[in-house]
Amino acid sequence: MKRTLITSALPYANGYIHLGHAAGAYLPADIYARFLRLCGEQVLYVCGSDEHGVAITISAEKENTTPKAIIDKYHSANAEAFKKFAMTFDIYSRTSTEIHHNTAIEFFADLLQKGYLIEKEEEQFYDEKAQMFLPDRYVEGTCPNCGYEHARGDQCDKCGAYYNQLELKNPRSVISGEPPVVRKTTHWYMRFGEFQNFLEEYIESKSSEWKDNVLQQSRSWLRQGLTDRAITRDLSWGVRLDKVPGIDKNKAKGKVLYVWFDAVLGYISITKEWAIEQAQNGRGSREDWKIWWQDNDTRYIAFIGKDNIVFHTLIFPAMLKARGGYILPDNVPANEFLNLEGEKFSKSRNWSIDLRDFQKDFPEPQYTDALRYTLAMNAPETRDSDFTWRDFQNRNNNELADIFGNFVNRTLQFIFKNFEQKIPTLSEQDKSLIGNWNNLIDTLEAYYSDNYQDTIEKASRKFSSLFTEAEFALISSVWKHSREAQRLFNIFRFRDAITETMNIARAANKFFNDAEPWKTIKSDRNATARTLFICAQLVYSLSIFLAPIIPNSAKRVQLMLGCDIQTGEPNYDKQNENYWLTATYPRLEEGTRIQQPSIIFNKIEDSVIAEQINKLGKPTVPESSINEQELIEYDDFARVQLRTAVIKQAEKLPKSKKLLKLIVEVGNKQKQIIAGIAEHYAPDYLVGKTIVVVDNLKPAKLMGETSEGMLLAASTEDGRLCFVAPEKPDIGSGAIVK
Repeated sequence: MKRTLITSALPYANGYIHLGHAAGAYLPADIYARFLRLCGEQVLYVCGSDEHGVAITISAEKENTTPKAIIDKYHSANAEAFKKFAMTFDIYSRTSTEIHHNTAIEFFADLLQKGYLIEKEEEQFYDEKAQMFLPDRYVEGTCPNCGYEHARGDQCDKCGAYYNQLELKNPRSVISGEPPVVRKTTHWYMRFGEFQNFLEEYIESKSSEWKDNVLQQSRSWLRQGLTDRAITRDLSWGVRLDKVPGIDKNKAKGKVLYVWFDAVLGYISITKEWAIEQAQNGRGSREDWKIWWQDNDTRYIAFIGKDNIVFHTLIFPAMLKARGGYILPDNVPANEFLNLEGEKFSKSRNWSIDLRDFQKDFPEPQYTDALRYTLAMNAPETRDSDFTWRDFQNRNNNELADIFGNFVNRTLQFIFKNFEQKIPTLSEQDKSLIGNWNNLIDTLEAYYSDNYQDTIEKASRKFSSLFTEAEFALISSVWKHSREAQRLFNIFRFRDAITETMNIARAANKFFNDAEPWKTIKSDRNATARTLFICAQLVYSLSIFLAPIIPNSAKRVQLMLGCDIQTGEPNYDKQNENYWLTATYPRLEEGTRIQQPSIIFNKIEDSVIAEQINKLGKPTVPESSINEQELIEYDDFARVQLRTAVIKQAEKLPKSKKLLKLIVEVGNKQKQIIAGIAEHYAPDYLVGKTIVVVDNLKPAKLMGETSEGMLLAASTEDGRLCFVAPEKPDIGSGAIVK
């Protein structure tokens, strides 16, 4: 049996989970976990709250309380929101536990003993008024890269640049508001450069499997060369170093592990906690965590957002390699960001939707499923995407209600009314349908190849005469779409996988319409029974295939059908069946009693959506109006050659705050473009992005560098830039834009 460990990035326990978080690292992981369980695989899905670091202490100060009170508040709230969102964590714990602190200390002590950690005396900002060294988030100032005046001590939130806090211009303490002084302090650094070659080989070994954004960002860091990186901070809240055996207690006083070092170890400590709980309940051993982290038969999938890529592709693997005996991530399917109604989430201006707020307004499970479906169909898998309330309404009404829900309701209502509330019994001459159906699926599986049509044509020669044309088309279509959905789920293309599944519902509706059972029930009851027997089987099939996405509704359907509930819930201690495969066979027995059918998805009215839109804050960018302007002829525009391009390299241009040097691939050629976007984008973020460029611009000299084109970017009234990109980035480079 295959075994898969799944983790989602541990959310900070200093705020509520919003829809952007849910779409990035949590819903995709849950969909994948449910899918694998339905395929008969053994799965352990681990997550929990990240409860250390400066972000927690700042939140505590803002709310005039303690860090412990903050983490308890948000951990409980987010755990409850996740539960209502139908997440199937095998365990959702936290990093403030004793077992986590002990695990982190063990890692630190082991790496220290092996020589992978070194002490360094360094200069750091110190607040004389508050009498404390200032971690990066406790310092604000002017970004040395773009000039943003509210940059944090180690990273600018506007341009994404990383830097040493001492590079910050006009620094001031967040605690006292006073300019800090510089004092010396001791910290421990991990020698990540020791793992440069290992990580290069590791990343390239995944070049055919990982997403391009993950590969490009990882390669970009490796090209710059890995250096020593501080893993401790002067702070009172976190995993304390003075607990480390053999360390100088004076040097360790007031020091904690840097949160990015300790947080990823939460995956391991939480798995240990899970194993202890299982052992206490009489299932397995306390040491079973090792099966998931130290057994090469386990594969590890880490779901994250794009802001966490290098921590999971480079830093965490280096830590695991240094410790020894641990498996590494087999895949890191990082997603881009989800926006809200065209803009970034911003709680400060009420441009956000928290999960818990959605759940207050839409408490019924059907709306949880509608949200999961909408987020999954708009998942930022390859580029930033958007959630809109109108799209939520349309997905619910036009797809879930009108396609899936309609087929379920009309089928079960017809059976309930016309066949004594039971799955129709086939006539003697139709009894062979079940055996023929089973044999057809067996044959399709035996002939299976990537060419579905060829496989179906081979089976058609043997089986088409045993079914009506419509029946053979429907059953083979169910097999084809479910098989393709399975392939797409396995390569983390969830949107496309769900589309394949909904195509089964579309085919099922067509079959029902074409068969016209409301007519045949009056003239040929046996033919109607055959039609509804087939439709009932497909109702069950769809409840399995859609269960990873809409588990609440799948459960309702299965309850109505009177069958076992299978929606991909945790099942690591059971013998698993491949429900995904068997759902292509006829599983419902003749004569099985069904329950009174009910509407699965109610329509959402315009007034409900309007109310939700009105709750949002106002957009920061006013709607633009088109003023009268000089019009040009088409021939004028035709002279400009626009093409798609993929950014291969990006770096800052020395002595310039505004310019980046880009190497872009346009079809089969590469060009250098100097772009004035350094104040808006960090170089690492741009690598791998598909953009649109003017391809026939005369070369020009900028800051001593040749620019051979121009990228297109949109600008707001306040000067913010956003590069123009094609809707589908898989269009590649060199495509003509017209």
